[in-house]
Amino acid sequence: MLPVMTVGEPVVMQVYCRVEVVVDDPVAVAELAVQRLRDAGIDWSREQDTVEDAAAELRGDLAQALASVVDPERMLADVPGVEVRRGRWWAERGGPSARFAPGFAAAG
Repeated sequence: MLPVMTVGEPVVMQVYCRVEVVVDDPVAVAELAVQRLRDAGIDWSREQDTVEDAAAELRGDLAQALASVVDPERMLADVPGVEVRRGRWWAERGGPSARFAPGFAAAG
């Protein structure tokens, strides 16, 4: 039985999600990540790295580049009354992590 809900009472929820993707063009992913980094409006004079250092890091690390272009706000953008407040996400190469394996069958 669902609890009684009234309009106007915000409810904090956690959404857990695992998505398997196949990257056919790692260079395109890295370049999109670099472009978004350049467009982010970061004041690089206040950072330890330069934009070129950060871009090189993205180009050399597909998992980091892919994670940097993930946009969790878009996942729920069309859901009325829902606001994504914060999140944590990352990308890993290879098969699913054991902590996300329950309920998923191996791809075949």
